[in-house]
Order: sequence, then structure tokens, then C-alpha cells
Amino acid sequence: MDLSVSPSALIESLRSQHLTLSTAESCTGGNIAHRLTLVAGCSDVYLGGVVSYSNEVKMRLLGVQATTLDAHGAVSREVVEEMALGACRATGADCAVATSGIAGPGGAVPGKPVGTVWIAACVRDKVIAQLHHFDGARHEVIEGATAAALAMLMQLASDECTKKM
Repeated sequence: MDLSVSPSALIESLRSQHLTLSTAESCTGGNIAHRLTLVAGCSDVYLGGVVSYSNEVKMRLLGVQATTLDAHGAVSREVVEEMALGACRATGADCAVATSGIAGPGGAVPGKPVGTVWIAACVRDKVIAQLHHFDGARHEVIEGATAAALAMLMQLASDECTKKM
């Protein structure tokens, strides 16, 4: 996957497909939203997002099920998929990206070291999720996850657009 997708390229791609976007961020702490809103005219596409550091916010605002969190933990495929779909429901957007991970330097648990990040992207009801392991300091993990999230959504949106043709 090409991680060099610029926010402006993603916004232009979504705009050309008449798709709107929202974000649901945990470990990236709003960095994806920040990158998107640096692009002039992003309001044509970007509707808003939720920074959901706590499980309570994940459940209350994004509709993540308590049973999902209990069974899989916050840093899991199942949780980011529910976060992405919840962001679409909450904002009315066509697309979303969601992140949950361990940016560090603390927070590691057995099987989930610092740098572990699950990312989900959805376009309408199609959801994909990927596990990533980023090296480096906290800011490097956040930047890596941001870049991967933008690239995942660009790829999924392009794939979905191609299927319509």
C-alpha cells in the first residue's frame, strides 16, 4: 500500500465521487482530522469526527458494543470496524476511517506492543481493517497511522468507484 497519499488528493478523490467523510480516532488523537482540515475546501467532503480515547466515548458516541470491547479489547479489528461504521452513522457520512492503538511510550500489553495500531476504513457498508506495527517515538506512530489511514481510505474508495463502472 502506498502510504504517500496526501490529504488533498484524498479529498479531491472523494469530492469527484460525491462522497463525504468522517473520522473516529483514538491513538491518532485527531491528527487525521487535523490533516484533512488543513486542506482549503475540505468542508465539501469532511463532515467531522470523534476523538474517542475512552471506551465510554467509543460506546456512547460511536456505538461500539461493550461486548466487543470486553471480548477483543479496544485495540482490535472488531472495535475499529465498529468505530468506522459508528462515525458514518453519527455524522451521516458515506465514508470513515478509524484508528485504535498503542502510540507509546507506555500502554503495551502482552501481544500488543507499542506501535500496534488497528485501522479501519469504510465506504458505505464496505469495511476493511488492517493491523499495523509502527516503529519509533509516539509522534512517529501517530504520523504512520495517519498516513496509513488516508491510504486505506483512498484505496477502498477507488476500488468501490471502479466496481460501479
